Amino acid sequence: MSVLFRAAKQNRIFEDVVDQIQEAILDGRLQAGDRLPSERELKGVLQTSRSTLREALRVLEQKGLIEIRLGMGGGAIVKTLNEDQVTESLDLLLRSQKASLNHLAEFREGVEGDVVAIAAERATNSDIERLRSLLDEAAACVERGVEHLDDFLKVDTELHLTFAYITENPVYISVLKSIHDNIHRYYEIYLVMDQPELEENLRDLERIVSAVEDRNTPRARELAQRHVQRFNQYMSRQALEMQA
Repeated sequence: MSVLFRAAKQNRIFEDVVDQIQEAILDGRLQAGDRLPSERELKGVLQTSRSTLREALRVLEQKGLIEIRLGMGGGAIVKTLNEDQVTESLDLLLRSQKASLNHLAEFREGVEGDVVAIAAERATNSDIERLRSLLDEAAACVERGVEHLDDFLKVDTELHLTFAYITENPVYISVLKSIHDNIHRYYEIYLVMDQPELEENLRDLERIVSAVEDRNTPRARELAQRHVQRFNQYMSRQALEMQA
């Protein structure tokens, strides 16, 4: 245990206890299912009080890194890391709308451009069939009119996430899922679209899927970036009108 932890820095003892245990989990010295040393052992090695140690363990539990079990065989157990923990900070940032529309667009242009470009390299025939099926759903939403904007946006989200799944890169999948799980908060405030805009965005999606099907990486990237820019223009315009 002494290899895992050292005496906590006394000028920031609480934060140091959290950091030490967190790092031992993140760098693999503590694996999922491992039990942390007993409270008595941790107090001795970390040279901290029981109250400070317990508060640190509560923080780690809130982060989803450990589970506190009571009773016989209980204690602090390391949990399996998953994409929920990875994207927690991004979720909070978007849910609180601390990122501006331009910040979000700038980030999405880069990430979603990369994702679609990689999808153009890796898409299988079944992936293309899935994308074409989603395009049919999007076209049906547009045909039903602007009253079905929410349905169109859901299909748009499914298309973006499908591109991410095609990459088979868990980082892209996790980040884009977090973005699209929360971007509706911006849409609800700033997004106003009429029938011409709906039809324009359907054409965007059709061109992107065609570029992916053609394995045209540069074209796919450019079209995806334009699609993100278009949505940002709609919302930025509405934001300015709200400020006037």
